[in-house]
Amino acid sequence: MEKTQVKISSDLQKFIDKFEPNKFKVMARGIEVRGINDMHRNLRQAKDLIERLELNLMVHHNADMLSYGAFEVNTL
Repeated sequence: MEKTQVKISSDLQKFIDKFEPNKFKVMARGIEVRGINDMHRNLRQAKDLIERLELNLMVHHNADMLSYGAFEVNTL
């Protein structure tokens, strides 16, 4: 089985550099930030960072992700 290299957009790379997640998984449209303890605070920080840096990204989360302390940051 061949693995394909997923390219990280420049906006997503800026987000990773500034947010400095401890654990994240690269996905086709963005990243999944994992191992979050204070979900509300981290979601707010991620959204504020995206807005402040005017990045073409969006934060997505649902109840399934909440169960294992994760949220996604996807490119628009």
